[in-house]
Amino acid sequence: MEYTPPPLFKQGPSARVRLAFFVALSVGLLFADARFGAMEVVRKVVGTVLYPVQKIASLPVEWSRSGVEYLSSLDTLQSENKALILEQIQDKQRLHELETLRQENEKLRKLMNVGNTLKVKRSIISEIVSDARDPFSRKIIIGKGLIQGVKEGMPVIDELGLLGQVTRSFPSRSEVSLITDKEQIIPVENLRNGIRSVAYGGLDGGLIELRFMAANADIENNDLLVTSGLDGIYPRGIPVARVIRVERNSRYAFASIFCEPIAGVERHRFVLVLDTFMDKPTPDAQPDNSKPSATDSAPASPAATAVVPASQPATTNTGAGNGN
Repeated sequence: MEYTPPPLFKQGPSARVRLAFFVALSVGLLFADARFGAMEVVRKVVGTVLYPVQKIASLPVEWSRSGVEYLSSLDTLQSENKALILEQIQDKQRLHELETLRQENEKLRKLMNVGNTLKVKRSIISEIVSDARDPFSRKIIIGKGLIQGVKEGMPVIDELGLLGQVTRSFPSRSEVSLITDKEQIIPVENLRNGIRSVAYGGLDGGLIELRFMAANADIENNDLLVTSGLDGIYPRGIPVARVIRVERNSRYAFASIFCEPIAGVERHRFVLVLDTFMDKPTPDAQPDNSKPSATDSAPASPAATAVVPASQPATTNTGAGNGN
């Protein structure tokens, strides 16, 4: 029986023959391509045919490279975004601080201008530290005291008008009673017609009242009230309040006049303390007691008539209604 190997194991030419054949073919193709350019068309055709396969094969590499670049860019953008947000917050904070300083500087300039226009010995700028602890009084605490020359009785103003009066002074702090406090009484003058009166604090809502004014007194809404200067404490001409309501009733002899203060603690941070006290004369400059002085023969100071006693309201209001 004849045995023949299966086709899988059938051998053709030997490996050396095939190697020699393909080497000769390669050398021939190289020579023909270098000498005559015969393989140019073949290369183009093969390149065109294999380009989609090459593109598909390179997609995983390109996708992995793009993913790495995306993640790197995303991390960089997140870091830059956080830095920009932090920088924006810091810029806003600086802008807010600059705006606050600008407003404070503007208010201080206005305070200084107001102090220069008033005829006072000197003026002291102070900052409002806090409100007083007494809930039944309208007082504030400022950051200047006896060391800086702040004394009891000195008037306190802001850039708009009269704020109050120093009622207690400590070494580095002072207590200021606002004009809306129940114990404050201020001689005022109507800027429109010159009628003088007295303003009392202590009303609800932070208002002040002109008391003991005749029902026919020439007082109208929006009239501006300024200090009259008759008490010798407040310089004349400081804005105090504006009339907001006048109630007249024929059954009563006096009108009810309510005013809104011009100045306000809630609007400002800095105040101006006015030193209106005159220096005491030295012993060498005192007049001779043997001779009568002008003050001995002069009538009482007008400040004595500025505060209306409770027992004589009618006499004072008659004069107020006539403009005296």
